[in-house]
Amino acid sequence: MKRIIDKLKIHNRIRVGYGTAFFLLLISYIVTLIANRQLLNQAAFVDHTNKTITHLESILSAVKDGETGLRGYVIIRDSSFLTPYYSSKRRVDSTYALLKDEIPDSAVQRLRLDSMHSLIEKKFQLLNSGIALFQSTGLITDSIRQKMLTGRSVMEQITGLVIRMQISEHASLVTVQERVQFLFRRLTIVTIVSLIIAFLLLGFGFLTYIRENKARRESDYKVQQYQEQLRERIMELRNVNKELLQMRSIEKFASTGRIARTIAHEIRNPLTNINLAMEQLKNEAGADDDTAILFEMVQRNSNRINQLITDLLNSTKFAELSYARVSINDLLNEAVEMAKDRIVLYNINVVKRYSDDICDVSVDKEKLKIAFLNIIVNAIEAMEPGKGVLTIVTRGENDKCVIEISDNGTGMDKESLSRLFEPYFTSKPKGNGLGLTNTQNIILNHKGTIQAESEKGKGTTFTISLNFAD
Repeated sequence: MKRIIDKLKIHNRIRVGYGTAFFLLLISYIVTLIANRQLLNQAAFVDHTNKTITHLESILSAVKDGETGLRGYVIIRDSSFLTPYYSSKRRVDSTYALLKDEIPDSAVQRLRLDSMHSLIEKKFQLLNSGIALFQSTGLITDSIRQKMLTGRSVMEQITGLVIRMQISEHASLVTVQERVQFLFRRLTIVTIVSLIIAFLLLGFGFLTYIRENKARRESDYKVQQYQEQLRERIMELRNVNKELLQMRSIEKFASTGRIARTIAHEIRNPLTNINLAMEQLKNEAGADDDTAILFEMVQRNSNRINQLITDLLNSTKFAELSYARVSINDLLNEAVEMAKDRIVLYNINVVKRYSDDICDVSVDKEKLKIAFLNIIVNAIEAMEPGKGVLTIVTRGENDKCVIEISDNGTGMDKESLSRLFEPYFTSKPKGNGLGLTNTQNIILNHKGTIQAESEKGKGTTFTISLNFAD
């Protein structure tokens, strides 16, 4: 619980850190956006001021061009000098219209512009009247001189107004430039702060990632260790369970053998007496046909009882083995070959999945072949003809030779599975119930293990484990 709380605290710190950094960056971006917009506005104002100054210079230059054209006409008496004069008036009018649009908000500048326009009109009136007098007289009269003096005074007034307007525009330009520089410095500061925040966020994220990744790796390593330990414990429990089952199987097998020997002793003694008494009666009774039939019946059943006891003893006692080094795959092939007539009769499909690199085993070949044959025959008889699949697998596992024999037959319920290796237990109408008991006896004699897994309607699998040959 504490670990979960600590983890939540770490996550909260991460959220707060990232949230704060994001908020600060958002503020810096908003400030940067506003500053950029103001810079754009100031840049537009600077462009407007420069245009105003240029247009004022253009007006002053046009007036001077008109005056210069008049003087050239008077001195040279060439009417071509009047061309700059006439064009200068048009230039003044067009430039004046632009200036009216460029300085509509400043009352002082607008008043100066109107005064300048009035003076320019007056100047051009003086020039026009001077041209008219000169054209009528052909001489420079006192009246013309007086108009020229008046025109010079007007020109000085025009020049003064232009200079004052330019000074005012320059002052505005300086103010705007200072404001632009202030905005630029502020924008620089905001950019630097944003970079610092970004680097701090990067460092915080990197350190948090390292810390969290380290903790995650440690937790993953611990989980992996716990899982490995759990798997080991499960394997140990599984192995212990197998050993317990095997011990129970061996103990049950030994108990069955003791009971079988006790029963054999208790039955064979009276059975011997019965046989002796029967022989005595047979000698005394003579050779009557009906009596001979009865004696033969008693003898036959007595022999059957004796054979059953012999089979029981043979299936529950440890026998001497004749060991030989053989290939388990070859041994299985021979067992399958012995059951070939049943396989053909029931139309069974045999699937072999043998391991090619499996080592040999040291076994009693004939006895182990009988054990395999009993399992294969039971599997064949448990499957539906034409649909049966007999699967035989060999592999090496935990330094053991493992054989699996599986079928897709009817399977067994839990009760039948628990009694599978008991003597005389069988589900077949004509079986004697000693085949699998004998098979278990052979496997145990080889210090091996045999287990059966089955489910009703899904088939049965026998797993046999033997030691590899030295």
